[in-house]
Amino acid sequence: MPLATSLAIFQSCNITGVPKSTRYAILRDMAKVRKAERRPPLNKTHKLKRQDWAKKYLKTDFSKVLWTDEMRVSLDGPDGWARGWIGKGQRAPVRLRRQQGGGGVLVWAGIIKDELVGPFQVEDGVKLNSQSYCQFLEDTFKQWYRKKSASFKKNMIFMQDNAPSHASKYSTAWLARKGIKEEKLMTWPPCSPDLNPIENLWSIIKCEIYKEGKQYTSLNSVWEAVVAAARNVDGEQIKTLTESMDGRLLSVLAKKGGYIGR
Repeated sequence: MPLATSLAIFQSCNITGVPKSTRYAILRDMAKVRKAERRPPLNKTHKLKRQDWAKKYLKTDFSKVLWTDEMRVSLDGPDGWARGWIGKGQRAPVRLRRQQGGGGVLVWAGIIKDELVGPFQVEDGVKLNSQSYCQFLEDTFKQWYRKKSASFKKNMIFMQDNAPSHASKYSTAWLARKGIKEEKLMTWPPCSPDLNPIENLWSIIKCEIYKEGKQYTSLNSVWEAVVAAARNVDGEQIKTLTESMDGRLLSVLAKKGGYIGR
């Protein structure tokens, strides 16, 4: 009974009259409270494209792929809400209540093999359209890329999702001028955040910066927290994520294009 209440679980076992505190004490030894994951729906076309993608890249050396993405972090956390255990007699801490989480910061990063590229902050107030996205890459990613060897550049594959600013003709042409074109620019199936290992990196960072229900008072302070959390992610953690890709592709094929577990 995924996401069922403790009362419903006990009632399904024909057990009644058990206090909530006792139900919690019993259940926490065998289960955890979780929120449902939000994912866009997959139609038949999406599933077929995910399968085609998996077949195309099944024999790829994923240590050569740079996985990129953006995430937004707010002052109040992913949903502006926190919960956790407190001792008897203690009062729950007061949280600031602000409109839309108090604002946030847009962050871009990449991972390749065991290396983290970034994170880089998108300037406050900048909306990422094709032109501003390419200018952002010019100011950030290109500085990292230009220091790499000719051999590295020859073999690297650049991954980005299908956001309009990424997939536009303008952005594709800009990347092509930098030598990232054709087989060096990974095609990406629609509705597939579960296939991008950097999504797991975002989860690691968010768990760290929002632990114990932490809130922030300024955009600069939450950005500094992101940078600090990213520095604590070591190469082995990143390598574990990038080396998970063979398994992800096999899972897509096994599930006939359906979502995989992360």
